[in-house]
Amino acid sequence: MASRLLWASRAASYLRISAFQRGFASVVKDLKYADSHEWVKVEGNSATVGITDHAQDHLGDVVYVELPEVGAPVTQGSGFGAVESVKATSDIYSPVSGKVVEVNVELSNSPGLVNASPYEKGWIIKVEVSDNGELKKLMDADQYSKFCEEEDAKH
Repeated sequence: MASRLLWASRAASYLRISAFQRGFASVVKDLKYADSHEWVKVEGNSATVGITDHAQDHLGDVVYVELPEVGAPVTQGSGFGAVESVKATSDIYSPVSGKVVEVNVELSNSPGLVNASPYEKGWIIKVEVSDNGELKKLMDADQYSKFCEEEDAKH
């Protein structure tokens, strides 16, 4: 009986591991994505920015989020803050240009929201967008999923 249980737990851990490697992080349909793994949700000239599920998954447990000041300018493709995890510190790049109008102060006390809820409670900044044309340079959900699969296949 014990060997059967051992086999079952080994099989379960093997399945978990293989499912993790094949399983793909969630991608939200109505968002736009940057190749640096940030997402943006645009409503009018306001954009909410965060890091993707794929990014937080690769980072591991987030322990600190460095936020910009409200009023700070951001430029598409340029860094505006950083996410520090148990594994590494990664810069966060803005997928749009404009001015920071709000930062997610919850992240100061609960940086793990980036892991637990990357598309909802773990958003990082809100930006007043200066050029909606820049959105054309970003990927949709399908393009981003394909991009991540190709990137993971290289590693």
